[in-house]
Amino acid sequence: MRMGRIVPGSVPGVGVAVVRVRWVTGFLDSPSRVAEPFWEAVTGSRLSARRGAAGEFATLVPPAGDAYLRVQVLAGSPPRTHLDLHVDDVAEAVVEAVGRGAVVVFDEGDLVVVRSPAGVVFCLVSWRGEARRPGGRGGGVDQLCVDVPSGLFEPEIEFWRGLTGWERRPSDRPEFEHLERGPGMPLKLLVQRVGSAVAGMHVDLACTDVDAEVARHVGWGASVVRRVPGEWTTLRDPVGREYCVTGRAPLPESVGGA
Repeated sequence: MRMGRIVPGSVPGVGVAVVRVRWVTGFLDSPSRVAEPFWEAVTGSRLSARRGAAGEFATLVPPAGDAYLRVQVLAGSPPRTHLDLHVDDVAEAVVEAVGRGAVVVFDEGDLVVVRSPAGVVFCLVSWRGEARRPGGRGGGVDQLCVDVPSGLFEPEIEFWRGLTGWERRPSDRPEFEHLERGPGMPLKLLVQRVGSAVAGMHVDLACTDVDAEVARHVGWGASVVRRVPGEWTTLRDPVGREYCVTGRAPLPESVGGA
């Protein structure tokens, strides 16, 4: 595994984060391309040309601003969501993540797949200058929720706080806690206590009218899993990936990052 120099603050729970997160990307990993037109409709974006040896990667390109949502085909794997943290020095970020309890899964130099202490898979990648956050329909996808078994919640949220430098903020519901994103970030993190023994991530959308937004999603091929009146609705996309539509204000129109 390629490793960078050890830096101050790389001991779990000690000091401040030395990793500056420059941008955040949400990845929708699917066993096929079936759900890609659905997410184009949901976000009001268009699919880029495909990349990768088997054409497995593509970007959801917003009408304005820099992209922060991508799709990946992982044949034979269940649908899931993962996060990419874009940083200046990937090797240095890997040292910091490992020092805080993460495990390296795969190392390709400028892209390293890592598993958090609770088992959440994410990637550390090189920053390519992204800075302009999209708004409009694409801005409705503004949050990734980290689903963590209750007994692992505290070390997991401290891992993410320490790695990103984003401060913890309580929620009005005891099962949730927020991490305040850095200036200009297109996605924030919400950490949730769950009864499941397996940790993971899911996408949350913000909107002004949950029922109307849910009806649009169902028309595009989603199915409703459960409703929490006045707060959110959980749905499944066409490949079975769960996500939530929430009654929070969407991001404003495209703005510059810090």
